[in-house]
Amino acid sequence: MPFDLSMERHWGCPNCDYTRVTFKPGKQAVIHTCRGLGLIAPLVEDGVKAKVIAVEREDYVGRDVVQTDGEGRPIMAIVTVREDGTDCRVLAPIATASGRS
Repeated sequence: MPFDLSMERHWGCPNCDYTRVTFKPGKQAVIHTCRGLGLIAPLVEDGVKAKVIAVEREDYVGRDVVQTDGEGRPIMAIVTVREDGTDCRVLAPIATASGRS
């Protein structure tokens, strides 16, 4: 799909100073590596009041391979709260296996 300069949209992060400009029409998920959260997190379109929150995992981690934030805490989800709704990106643990022959 070609870029349409009339569709210029500006994005920013409420947790760090990262900004980005896109030129694609329609809905899109724009993400970045957030220095504020220490995770890959979504950007919010300029003019939209929103907050992006990392939800810490509260259950036992054990030997699960989990996503951690910049401080080493296990994170189970990234939640974006806007005036018109909420989005959630779940960070499920990675399955691991071992075996003997």
